[in-house]
Amino acid sequence: MSDIIRRDPRAEWIARNRLHPLHAAMQPAQHSWMGPNGVIRKNLHGIGFIGPNGLKRIDRSGAQQGGAVKRSATVEVQLPLHQVPAPAFYISVVPDMVGGRLSSHDRDLLGLAHQLAGNDGAVLAVVFGEHKENAFATAGVDRLLVLEGEEFSGYAPEQRVQGLRAVDNQFNPRHWLLPDSRSGGGELGRRFAAALGERPATRVWQVKDQECIGRAGAGLQDLARPVARLILASAECAEPVSETRHEALPVELSTSVARSLSRIEDLGAVAVDPAAIPMAEAEFIFSGGNGVKDWALFHQTAAALGATEGASRVAVDDGFMARDRQVGASGTWVTARVYVAVGISGAIQHLQGIGACDKVVAINLDPGCDMIKRADLSVIGESAEILQALIAAVEAYRNDAKRDAA
Repeated sequence: MSDIIRRDPRAEWIARNRLHPLHAAMQPAQHSWMGPNGVIRKNLHGIGFIGPNGLKRIDRSGAQQGGAVKRSATVEVQLPLHQVPAPAFYISVVPDMVGGRLSSHDRDLLGLAHQLAGNDGAVLAVVFGEHKENAFATAGVDRLLVLEGEEFSGYAPEQRVQGLRAVDNQFNPRHWLLPDSRSGGGELGRRFAAALGERPATRVWQVKDQECIGRAGAGLQDLARPVARLILASAECAEPVSETRHEALPVELSTSVARSLSRIEDLGAVAVDPAAIPMAEAEFIFSGGNGVKDWALFHQTAAALGATEGASRVAVDDGFMARDRQVGASGTWVTARVYVAVGISGAIQHLQGIGACDKVVAINLDPGCDMIKRADLSVIGESAEILQALIAAVEAYRNDAKRDAA
């Protein structure tokens, strides 16, 4: 037998390609390692084997892999609890809470607040109205203040500024952090800065060495200034909190919030044609691929759901959808909260384009395709039958809602 070491170029390429289905199998086994904060991290995905259809299987008995039977108690990994019994100061964060939940931008902001707070300060999150979030503790919130009331609902920036001023008078935070976004944080932060007489640091993407670094000159230059009391931060301004869990203790205002004579009247949401929403800004995308055979039914389903239409590159090249509807690395990178892929197998470029989507739903005939592996919810079956059932379910739901309203 020859002693010459043979290379496998294909195996090396798979080991470098993180989107390849066999990428994990080519990596060296690393079950635990020391995190940056001294916490032992465990890789729960390091066990199992790749089956003949490309799906990862976990055989706890060891029979299929020819191993011995191993019995071990399941131990839940509990992150260390970060407590601040008597905070020396507060770092206040006002998240956007789009849809009643913390967004990735909000979590980045809480990570920045945790850095500014250190071990002596506490992160105070100020939330307006009802919310659906139950992960404030793991996001880095030490104190949680919820300002409820009809006066804060809808578009009410003037009343929300009054609420923030009441928080400022009671807690006197060392810094205020708001997301510099189009979801309300950017406008609210600038209004609040004017009310306090503060000069805010805007479009901040890094806080380092007692300096805020923000974008300037149409995003082509960086502007550094001393750390301001009010910071409007961009996305990815810091790493989200992941090594600790926090108390998220509820706190309340000692005084009532003064009512402002609003000069703005909220007339409610305006109906917008989903087809007119740019792909990069759409929150609900209904995308079709090569597996769609009835495009008229596809368009009907998208209209019934009120979703923005998208497509894979194959569907665009075949002329079923316009070029500006193409999703993927060669088209548009999307950040939808819900992305439904109908008949899309999941090419690497397409998976890259939907990498920032919160929830992915896949409708496909092939249970072993890459899109099924990426999806949070998969429906295996003929797309035409599933779309017809989906339209019927939507119509039944709306009819029930009309009867209840009547």
